[in-house]
Parts: sequence; structure tokens; C-alpha cells
Amino acid sequence: MDRPTSVLQIKKACATIASELMRIHPAVPGLGDKQAQDDVIKALFQLTKELETIKKRVAAVERQDTPEM
Repeated sequence: MDRPTSVLQIKKACATIASELMRIHPAVPGLGDKQAQDDVIKALFQLTKELETIKKRVAAVERQDTPEM
């Protein structure tokens, strides 16, 4: 797989993951368990941070391929 295709695939996957993470958040209160809710929210935050790291690294790689004007 070439670099542009890899970048596109990763960006699409990140968008899908972000969308699914947003679907989890509104369901958390329905758990009815404060400790479980806190743990899930904390984990969602960590996942979001890791996802943003991936997106930033891929964006940096993508910028390497973009000629400056």
C-alpha cells in the first residue's frame, strides 16, 4: 500500500472510531453505577487522546508529501 492510500485509510478509520466513541458517551449514565460510569468516561478520554495522537502523526506525514507554496 502506498503512502497516500495508507493516510486515507487511517484517516477514515479514525473518523469511524471517533464517531463510535461519541455514541458511547450518551449511554454511560444508563449504566446506573457511578464507579463504572467514571471508569468508562476516563477510558473514553484516554481513547480520544490516543486517537488524536494518531491523527496528528498521520497529518504530519501527509504534510511531508505536500509541496510548500
